[in-house]
Formats: sequence, C-alpha cells, structure tokens
Amino acid sequence: MKAIVDLCVVPIGVGVSVSKYVAACQRVLETAGLDYSLHAYGTNIEGDWDAVFAAVKACHETVHALGAPRITTTLKVGTRIDRDQSMSDKIESVREKLDG
Repeated sequence: MKAIVDLCVVPIGVGVSVSKYVAACQRVLETAGLDYSLHAYGTNIEGDWDAVFAAVKACHETVHALGAPRITTTLKVGTRIDRDQSMSDKIESVREKLDG
C-alpha cells in the first residue's frame, strides 16, 4: 500500500538548533530511495508503506546515534486505494484551483 506522510522528528536535549539532525534524516530518506520534500516544519514522504515506516525508524536510530537522548515525532499518514495520487498531484490540484 502506498502512503504519503508528513514527518516531523524533534530531538530533545540537544540544544536549540536541530538542523544537523534534520539533515541526517534527509540523508536516510535519500538512501531509502523515497520521494520526499523538505518544508519548514517537517518533511513530506511518499512510497510503499513498509519502506516509509522503515525509513522513519531509521531516522530515529540515526538521530539517537548522533547523541539525542530523546525524540518526539509528529506523523500524519494518508493512504488511498481508489486511485494513484502523488504529492505533486495533490499540490497541482490546488494550484489549478487557484489559477482558475
């Protein structure tokens, strides 16, 4: 089953800046071969359910390995089985309505 998720991984106990941890998670997603899009407060990811959730787990493992003693994560998940729809399809649909 295909999933589109919005992931926000927040390391706790590492100071104010978290960009190095975000970058590490982006590398995990790139290595996993998933389609993803970084935004200001998280990352959208699309792919097979098992691959996406394996990558989420790998992000946690990576952030802990970088020294974060705690992590809190917000995850929104969407699936649909009536038709195939990508992240870019969803964005294009809204843009068409704005232009129309």
